[in-house]
Amino acid sequence: MMAAQEADPEALITALPIWSGRIAIEPLPGGITNRNYLVADGARRVVVRLGGDIPVHGILRFNEHAASRAAGAAGVSPNVLFAAPSVLVLDYVAGRSYGPADVRADRQRCVALVKRIHRDIAPLLRGPILSFNVFHILRDYGHTLVEDKSRMAPELPCFLVAAETLERAVGPIDLVFAHNDLLAANFIDDGDRLWLIDWDYAGWNTPLFDLGGLSSNNGFDASDDEAMLEAYFEAPVTDALRYRFHAMLCASLLREAMWSMVQENRSAIDFDYVAYTTENLRRFEAAWAQFSQMRRT
Repeated sequence: MMAAQEADPEALITALPIWSGRIAIEPLPGGITNRNYLVADGARRVVVRLGGDIPVHGILRFNEHAASRAAGAAGVSPNVLFAAPSVLVLDYVAGRSYGPADVRADRQRCVALVKRIHRDIAPLLRGPILSFNVFHILRDYGHTLVEDKSRMAPELPCFLVAAETLERAVGPIDLVFAHNDLLAANFIDDGDRLWLIDWDYAGWNTPLFDLGGLSSNNGFDASDDEAMLEAYFEAPVTDALRYRFHAMLCASLLREAMWSMVQENRSAIDFDYVAYTTENLRRFEAAWAQFSQMRRT
């Protein structure tokens, strides 16, 4: 099958061997590494995700497909109906996509869903599965940005020194199967239950990365973080855990900023990556200042 980026999307979708009759195709908004479509096939509605491998970001579609199947089987994500290179077809969940304020307001359910993902998906996985080591990713992004002659290249040495400091602060980790991209828009509330979508970056990781991402992507304050950590670990938050968590929160923000720096030069999707880089660097610098204060006390 021709790569999704090189073919006409509607022709590619229409040619899929899963339809019962004439279909109607509607682009879905959002998506900054994929193109997503809502397809009506008679009374049935499904979502079609188009996107090939993106090795520079560690996105390999065999991994996304395996994660999506296991997440569907675990009941935390829509079921996979069809998968082929560059194409993934999923049940459509009719519901409301969250914004950061919704995640904060529904923190208890969001944390419970993340914990369920970490507990329930791993036994259902099949085949090879990637790991997601944020510190390796940051170092690799550094090499890529130098190769691309990024406008941010002069800042890279400071970012990579910060990453080394954060890696030492996090220390040894436990491994779970994690989502690794807990943006608010990946949560959907259907009025009865909460779902999590988009498994592009899923893989073996420390639970602290998902918790750091949940906080950093959704504007949690210190009280939100404390409540989240206590709920997840079912124990009072120690100073040691608090310190390791804040290190990973910083790493999550730095990774998002450096991801966007790479996208500035490499993505063909119409999105203001420069503004996204600027915003995530601002948030990283604020979190780094707080972490630095913790190191001194």
